[in-house]
Amino acid sequence: MSWPDYLSIKNNSRYPGPGFPAVRLRRLRKNAAIRDLLQETRLSVKDLIYPIFIQEGITKPKTIESMPEIKRIPISKTIEEVQAISDLGINSIILFGIPAYKDRTARSAFDDKGGVQQSIELIRKHFSDKIVIITDVCLCQYTIHGHCGIVINKKVDNDSTTSTLAKVAISHAKAGADIVAPSAMMDGQVMAIRQALDNAGFTDILIISYSAKHASPLYAPFRDAALSSPQFEDRRTYQMPYTNTREAIREIEMDISEGTDIILIKPAIPYLDLIYQVRKHTNMPICAFSVSGEYALIKAAAIEGWIDEREVMTEFLTSIKRAGADMLITYYAKKMAGLLNE
Repeated sequence: MSWPDYLSIKNNSRYPGPGFPAVRLRRLRKNAAIRDLLQETRLSVKDLIYPIFIQEGITKPKTIESMPEIKRIPISKTIEEVQAISDLGINSIILFGIPAYKDRTARSAFDDKGGVQQSIELIRKHFSDKIVIITDVCLCQYTIHGHCGIVINKKVDNDSTTSTLAKVAISHAKAGADIVAPSAMMDGQVMAIRQALDNAGFTDILIISYSAKHASPLYAPFRDAALSSPQFEDRRTYQMPYTNTREAIREIEMDISEGTDIILIKPAIPYLDLIYQVRKHTNMPICAFSVSGEYALIKAAAIEGWIDEREVMTEFLTSIKRAGADMLITYYAKKMAGLLNE
């Protein structure tokens, strides 16, 4: 097709224009400077959220075998850990607690002297508002059965769980958290927490809802880290089946209607299609959680020398951003920040 023929095509045509040899797309990639100029998706240190495991009753960091380079830390090491993160330019963290005491009602989860609550207070005092403190609001680490809710007659009871989650959120807000992140996948958990926070005067505390948290085998290293494996059955009665996109959209719509501020999708890499669909579906901020299994898969292959860890890490995290996520929770946040800072 000649140029005059092409220009005669009516306006707004979906015709892609002239092809080879008039168009040579390799021109867009001929050197690093041009590739950088035309880069469509960019990762920033400010996109990254680093998870921290706070364990009560220990005096030095504990290695997590299934997550090399990730540790459980004592409360006393909180400031040191956050300072190292801050020095890399990361200004957002999410705290997970491992208590010294567990029971059937998860009382340690909303103890004002609990490990997470103490760590929040330390971080807020030392860093003021320079660090965004996000807290996991769930019960699995705090219950002797390892489920994310209150168990009654061998079933996770939805409504008593949401009441408990609201207590946990209040205790975190009182300690100084900026954002609470309910991850139990209970119906109505966002509404219960929003109402409780507002009634207690914490109207400016944000909620990141784990709106589409899937029942995934990729959580196994996290359960090792958080000592939170269920002691009977599994979590499929409340976590999402990975086969159901429409159901995930409904979960997200429900959380939006209940007052969430940010949507979270978890895991990330196997659900890029869902992240993309949700980005097209809503203007809400989207957080993606690249989970422990995603980290462990890359790490294990890198240790064996089968892949380039930095290259694969970068590609995976960039793909999550490209799919539509605004922010990323990742165990690779430190390493990624170091690379971005080079």
